[in-house]
Amino acid sequence: MLSTKKKKAVITKHRQHETDTGSSQVQAAMLEQQIQELTRHLKANPKDEHSRRGLLKMVSRRRGHLKYLGK
Repeated sequence: MLSTKKKKAVITKHRQHETDTGSSQVQAAMLEQQIQELTRHLKANPKDEHSRRGLLKMVSRRRGHLKYLGK
């Protein structure tokens, strides 16, 4: 899980306007940060299959957002 401070930093960096918190750019950036943290966790805990499944779901969601942004 991302801390509140990290979430705010990601949102302010990738938002399109002042009140933007849920655009595809922001969501893809949030997923990217969560994926990075979960990847570090899985390197330390290689047998954690439940978190690995969650990681794969996040990667799929991020891919969908990036595909949408590419259109």
